Amino acid sequence: MKIKTGTFGKTEAGEVKYYMLTNKNGYSCTIINYGATLVSFKMPDRHGKTEEITLGFDNIQDYLTRSPYFGATIGRFANRISRAAFTIDGTEYKLIPNEGENQLHGGPGGLHTLLWDGDVFNNDYSATIVLSCSSPDGDQGYPGNLSVTTSYTLTENNELVMEYLAETDKKTHVNLTNHAYWNLAGAGSGKIYDHILYLDCTHYLPVDNESIPTGEKKQVTGTAFDFTTEKPIGRDIEKIPPGYDHCMVLREHNPYDPVAFARVEEPSSGRCMEISTTKPGVQFYTGNHLNDIEIADKKIARRHEAFCLETQYFPDTPNKENFPSSLLEPDKTYRQKTVYKFFTK
Repeated sequence: MKIKTGTFGKTEAGEVKYYMLTNKNGYSCTIINYGATLVSFKMPDRHGKTEEITLGFDNIQDYLTRSPYFGATIGRFANRISRAAFTIDGTEYKLIPNEGENQLHGGPGGLHTLLWDGDVFNNDYSATIVLSCSSPDGDQGYPGNLSVTTSYTLTENNELVMEYLAETDKKTHVNLTNHAYWNLAGAGSGKIYDHILYLDCTHYLPVDNESIPTGEKKQVTGTAFDFTTEKPIGRDIEKIPPGYDHCMVLREHNPYDPVAFARVEEPSSGRCMEISTTKPGVQFYTGNHLNDIEIADKKIARRHEAFCLETQYFPDTPNKENFPSSLLEPDKTYRQKTVYKFFTK
């Protein structure tokens, strides 16, 4: 396993570093310590041609000014919190709104905007970058001093493993994820309609006109959300304008052991992805707001030209008592693990 490090650019907070992990099979991923962000993942197709399969930029300025969370570590709370507020033990905490009256992805200064500290580790079987940061009490409106660690591991078995840890000194809500945008045919190659998707999710969360869950769980049977039998992503996408941006509910499972819940196949290249996670939900998003955005290698990403499968607690969990709790207490440790397994067929 190989690890290469270097300088990606600079911000007001300091130097931005990159870490490129490579295995013997021609797979590589590159992470920067700004936002603990995955900026690149490359893999071969069935004929051995290696291409970029995640959307990203090749310079720090674009991440600072126009990134739609490409590959970023999202927190303190991934997804949406209604009216940018929640209550813990009778005390209301008002967050910084950044999507109308709601808060999205931890606020405008969320973890995706921080410069993280990084350390690398490797052996014959894997290479790992461990990144850490701190979020002070009151940051974006959240209570508690929060310390966060996230790691990316590339293995010789062509797995990308993402793990998260967090600790607090005051009760707070934590919900972390990665916001990678994938196109297994190649970044900037066109629509993802022909990607074949399987989701072991029998329920989804309906949302209101602000994309906030109503609190219900509905069965996918007979709806456009039914991927329990694999089908092309584009088959029913027009039934849900402007596209999918919904939390899918995983089957109940041990929250300490990743459970396999998703498989994606891109027929023309033969590239496939299987995903396992410890979390109860996954936000399925089809790049509905990608509007002719220039990415690395001067390619253009447009609407429905990438998909996201963001493993997480349910959106607006702090305000929904019937959802699995995202509350983190001072004597507890937040833990999460998501594994992406790549192969060709």
